[in-house]
Amino acid sequence: MCAPAGRRMQWAAAAGMGGLLRGGTRVGPLFCLFHTGLRALTANKELLVKLRRKTGYSFMNCKKALEKFSGNSNQAEAWLHEQAQKEGWSKAAKLQGRKTKEGLIGLLRDGNAAVMVEVNCETDFVARNVRFQQLVQQAATGAMFHYQGAKDQLSTYTKHFMKTDELSQLRTGPDGSLLRDQLALAIGRLGENMVLKRAAWVTVPANYYIGSYVHGAMSADSPSLVNMALGKYGALVICQVSEQSQKSNLADVGRRLGQHVVGMAPLSVGSLEDEPGGDAETKMLAQPFLLDPSITLGQYVQPYGVSVLDFVRFECGEDTETEEE
Repeated sequence: MCAPAGRRMQWAAAAGMGGLLRGGTRVGPLFCLFHTGLRALTANKELLVKLRRKTGYSFMNCKKALEKFSGNSNQAEAWLHEQAQKEGWSKAAKLQGRKTKEGLIGLLRDGNAAVMVEVNCETDFVARNVRFQQLVQQAATGAMFHYQGAKDQLSTYTKHFMKTDELSQLRTGPDGSLLRDQLALAIGRLGENMVLKRAAWVTVPANYYIGSYVHGAMSADSPSLVNMALGKYGALVICQVSEQSQKSNLADVGRRLGQHVVGMAPLSVGSLEDEPGGDAETKMLAQPFLLDPSITLGQYVQPYGVSVLDFVRFECGEDTETEEE
């Protein structure tokens, strides 16, 4: 509502505005119009800021969407996502073939299961963008959700790999969208070619442990990424634990095993009977331990009652097709 008539008259007079006589009272209609318009402008600006903050799209696109749907923020948001997805598919087609050697390794743990994913982009600048980091999290969450029913009643460990085509068909959750659609949205927002490259999922029974490590870790700028480890290298190490092993040491031992896998890049586990090798050794247990080269990795783990059974190592941007061949 506008101010009382007496105050309106005073404000109008002070501002040099004439006003109209109504029942002997001078009213400032120009002030009323200005006051009402100011409230509407403030409300529209608040909607615009909220929509921009929620979606991450430009102010111009958010303003266009709100105008198109007369200030209905829900309809405006849905339209923005639809347009971004269309634009993303268009950009993806144009950008296809451009090299994507940058990106991130994402590692997500959930009880006795762990997921490691690789998502690639063109530049390290985009890899540090929170929107790209959220895409990595969505890929890891989608892989974890996809395999969650496979971790019941295990007698030994289970390991699965997914390539681009399979990974892009996963959903981000029970009612989530397809990862390929989230990829298109990210391409539309950030304007670079991106690839959901691969994922590895591991789960173990009670007497096993998954060691993990991410190297080159970067801080996640979004509160939603607190459970994610992000970096340029990642490793999962599958161990069997004896009854004599100290459970309190498993996290530290598992981290050091992961560091060794990342740093020494073994090709196989080998056995404790293997002769100690040098820096060129490819069997993990016979390699000089990364953190103490005077002993082998096998010699390091023995006192802890831990048996190394398997491992997965991801390096961002590596040529996986050559390795598989």
